[in-house]
Amino acid sequence: MLCTMSLRVALQADPLESLNYAGDSTYALALEAQRRGYALFHYAPQALSLSGGLLTARGRAVAFHSEAPFYSAGAEEVADLSDFDVVLLRQDPPFHMGYVTTTHLLEHVHPATLVVNAPAGVRDSPEKILVLHYPDLMPPTIVTRDMAAVRAFQAEHGDIILKPLYGNGGAQVFKVPADGANLGALTDMFLMTYAEPFMVQRYLPAVLEGDKRIILIEGEPAGAVLRVPQQGEVRANLHVGGRGVACAITDRDREICAAIGPELRRRGQVFVGIDVIGGYLTEINVVSPTGLVDIAALGGRDLTGPLWDAIEARYAATR
Repeated sequence: MLCTMSLRVALQADPLESLNYAGDSTYALALEAQRRGYALFHYAPQALSLSGGLLTARGRAVAFHSEAPFYSAGAEEVADLSDFDVVLLRQDPPFHMGYVTTTHLLEHVHPATLVVNAPAGVRDSPEKILVLHYPDLMPPTIVTRDMAAVRAFQAEHGDIILKPLYGNGGAQVFKVPADGANLGALTDMFLMTYAEPFMVQRYLPAVLEGDKRIILIEGEPAGAVLRVPQQGEVRANLHVGGRGVACAITDRDREICAAIGPELRRRGQVFVGIDVIGGYLTEINVVSPTGLVDIAALGGRDLTGPLWDAIEARYAATR
């Protein structure tokens, strides 16, 4: 689709010098935005200020380049976010109270300034929370701080996975064998580290064949990459050594997407990445999802264009 409008886009993202330009979805989206003639402004989430109902951000106009140096930026300025057409919410997790607070602040401009993904929807849809509304699509799962409940769950299911409810990127994800070795120690660690419950799931041996990341645009499956873990690992995340492999979207994948797509659209979640292992839905990622570069590099579609088409359509619908 040809670009039909010129947008002013603010990128709420991590510091530009910290981006991994070789594989970063935000960078790929920014390059496509520039190709369409959009004007880009970058600010970090800690640069937001709200006063008298006016939401501003201290940042810089930015241009991205296809090779090093990957960006150039103008002089620092304080910008009124209501002067922008779109805010692209792209800072990385973890999803903590700082992140939650930015979604509250951004509601002071959304939807007059279109925030993607919609801030209330992001706040209500952490990757291991929204998925709990679809137990029929998930592996057996319990969210708890009750040690007796954890032991009963393991007695029923054997090998299990423990992971923090608001973790990201495979951090502190542990497999516990059926004999319960280290279960007490790991549970103690979770109880001491986190105030909230943690998640326990039945271990899916199919993860050794790959954890599939599927990108949904407006609730519809658009592309996928299979992330295969290293030998001896249960985590398939690419940044901890997983290997990307080209894959197709299956009938089961489409069934899962059809079940969750309407709710994602209702919540204003335009760009979503879900994780599927052995036909089971394990996570729904609305907080700065990734995977665009890997899908394109493995011969799949370049999804940056369809994503901006979807954002343009959302923007036009609010005028």
